[in-house]
Amino acid sequence: MTEHEDRQDISDVLIRYATGIDGRDWALFRTVFTDDCDVDYGEIGKWHSVDEITEFMDQVHAMAGHTMHRITNIAVTLNGDRATARAYIDGLIMALDKASGVQAIGFYDDELVRTAAGWRIARRRFTPVRVVTVGAP
Repeated sequence: MTEHEDRQDISDVLIRYATGIDGRDWALFRTVFTDDCDVDYGEIGKWHSVDEITEFMDQVHAMAGHTMHRITNIAVTLNGDRATARAYIDGLIMALDKASGVQAIGFYDDELVRTAAGWRIARRRFTPVRVVTVGAP
């Protein structure tokens, strides 16, 4: 693979994360992480496997209405079969009432590895910059 192809594939992994959540496609979501991933979202929670984070996301988003996770400003550094990436996240999670919700803005710092199935996130840390309630109280 070329460096350009690796960068595109890593960007696709990050977008697949957002697409999996927003579409409630948990099979797709699972393709983002390694089986033994280590994910730290600070006060929101910490998970140590793809099973744990998928179960959490499924439960939390089952109680949500529409969601929009936008991933931008993806910066990738390659090192053979390993890579790091920083990406901005602007996540809007609406309640079932479609009138209230929360907006979380921050960034992800990811460590990725190349696997037989393609690039996967092995470690992720979310840093919140702004988290606000939106809509009706």
